[in-house]
Order: sequence, then structure tokens, then C-alpha cells
Amino acid sequence: MIKAKKSLGQNFLVDNNIIDKIINSADVYNKNILEIGPGTGNLTLKILEKKPKSLILIEKDYILSNNLRERFKHFKNIKVFNEDILKFDIEKNLKKNTVIIGNLPYNISSQILVKLIKFKKWLPHYEKLVLMFQKEVADKIIAKSESKEFGRISVITSSRLRITDSFQVSPNSFRPIPKIISKVLVLEPFLNDSFKAKDINNLEKITHLFFSMKRKMVNKAFKNLFKDYEKISSILKISLKSRPNELSNIDYFNITKMYEDNKT
Repeated sequence: MIKAKKSLGQNFLVDNNIIDKIINSADVYNKNILEIGPGTGNLTLKILEKKPKSLILIEKDYILSNNLRERFKHFKNIKVFNEDILKFDIEKNLKKNTVIIGNLPYNISSQILVKLIKFKKWLPHYEKLVLMFQKEVADKIIAKSESKEFGRISVITSSRLRITDSFQVSPNSFRPIPKIISKVLVLEPFLNDSFKAKDINNLEKITHLFFSMKRKMVNKAFKNLFKDYEKISSILKISLKSRPNELSNIDYFNITKMYEDNKT
């Protein structure tokens, strides 16, 4: 019996009802699929039963990746990578019109999402993400301005992805049973007309600056970004007395564009 490794944030999904729900959300038949963190392969097996065009598995655990190769060796359309997803070049290995599915390790789920958002070529080669997060993280991803959950991950996600569905997952759906509730988000990439900045890394930089001073007014962040910060805040129609979570996604997009335009 394979034991989950706490160091890798492993919790194996065993609930067939949730697995079916993920498969239905992904619409797997005749699609290119990439699965992040397949673990023991419970979800993988259901994906293969739905006859995808191709399937890429990325599993960091050496023992698990070998077990997956052995378990699914009779399938010709599957490829297993024993790789760290944060170091793996997803963009390079992705086929067109791929659906990415993942029961993500809780400890790096936000980093994985940001990696998928920061693709150099946009629109990307994936058409949909069906990803499992800790509920607390998922709520931050979908949070709206002025809510206590609203922050960096909400803004960065909204610049390039739209959430089309979500559903909650009980701790009892996993082995070992985690102490937290999980949530699956279904996200689709799109060209956001409101996001006019050239470099997504600048949005990441600016949201980091603002939300690292989450309880303070935004005037200090503006001072760090712009010489004539009062004039620029006026042009952007943003009060310097606002708190970071009182600004909207579009405010952050506009600040990023202004930052790029004023960089020397």
C-alpha cells in the first residue's frame, strides 16, 4: 500500500462521485489532457476510460510515477513525466486545445495557478483548467473587490482567466483525510480587454507591492511606483486614502499599464 507523503502535500482522491464530477467538468472525450499530480492514478483511470486523444501525467514522486507507468503501460496515448510541476515547462509540452486537470498539492496550488496564468503566449494552448484547491485558497481566487478575501491571486487570475464553475469537496473524499475542505474551480482563458499591460509580470509586481501593505492606505505604494504619484492617482481616479482591497481588478490593471508607460 502506498503511503501519502506529507512533504509533497499528498492527499489521494478516492471518491468516485467527485472523480466523475471532475471528468464531466473537463469534457475529456477525444481531448488532449494534462493531469497534474495524478498520485495513485484513480482519476487517471477514469480519464482513460473516457477515451482522450492523449494524456500527459506530471508526477513529482518517483515511486508514484513508476507505478503509473506500470499501471497504464498498455495505453499508447499516455506519457508520464517524473517532474516537479513548478520546474516543468508546461507551455513547451502542451498540445493545442488541451484540458488541464489537477488535484493540486495544497502547499503550492497558488504557485501552480500563477504559472499557468503567466504563459508567454496568450491565448495559451489549453482551453480549460479543472483544478482542486484548498477551499480557503479557492475563495481567495474568486474573491471580489472589498471582500476580506480579495487580494493578489484574485487580481492576477481575473486578468486572464474566467471562472465558469465551482463545487465543494468533502475531506472524506480523500485518503488520508485532510483537515480542510477542498474546492474545484473550472477556469477558462480569455483575452481580457480591460487588461492592456504588456507584461503580466508587472501586474504580479504591483499587486505584491500593494497587498504587502494590505492594511495601509495606497499612497505609500503609489509613491514607490511614480514620481508624480498624486497626479497619476488623479488621472486613474483612485483615492490615495483607499486600502488595497478597496481597489478593483480594473484599477490594478490600469495602475500596471500606467507603470509600464512611465517606466524610464
